[in-house]
Amino acid sequence: MDSTRNATDDRSLGELVASATRDLSQLVHQEVELAKTELKKEAKAAGAGAGLFGGAGFAGVLALIFLSIAAAYGISWLGIGLGWGFFIVGMLYLVVAAVLGLSGKKKISQVGPPEKTLATVKDDIAWAKNPTSTQAAKASASR
Repeated sequence: MDSTRNATDDRSLGELVASATRDLSQLVHQEVELAKTELKKEAKAAGAGAGLFGGAGFAGVLALIFLSIAAAYGISWLGIGLGWGFFIVGMLYLVVAAVLGLSGKKKISQVGPPEKTLATVKDDIAWAKNPTSTQAAKASASR
């Protein structure tokens, strides 16, 4: 026999399977933790966007109320300034609703997939297909 064999050649099949199972379990655990970290950050952005949409909805309801009152005063009191006052206030609330809605849309559009997790999963799949590949080993070691 050749004396240049390394220690992994002397391990039994059971030891190799146990080692592979342990490594795979650790790998899955690391991927889940990375996904949790990325998704937590994305959920904060989504929550902020949803809050802005809620604010836009509330401001829109207020605008509808004031515009309705202004229309009623405007129709019944043609020429009197009270109705126009309600109308101006209603229009201001409408502008606030538009600004909040556009801000919420911008925040929601920033939410994307967990890119780091997807990249490392692809590396892990490549490594699992060919665990002796130097490139796959470097990719998984760089994490």
